[in-house]
Amino acid sequence: MKIAEIRELNDVELAKQLEEAYQELFNLRFRLATRQLVNHREIPRAKKTVARIKTIMKEREDIR
Repeated sequence: MKIAEIRELNDVELAKQLEEAYQELFNLRFRLATRQLVNHREIPRAKKTVARIKTIMKEREDIR
């Protein structure tokens, strides 16, 4: 998910996306532990998505 797409989301959608990103990261780590993960680059991508969402949430918090 690109930063511009994340900025367009409202607060409720942002929280939902963060929850989904954490769930995806959990699933990737689980698949890694069970040796079912084929593309290892998915984990850093998921971490960056979480970081982007949390950054936008923090920016919005500081504005208010």
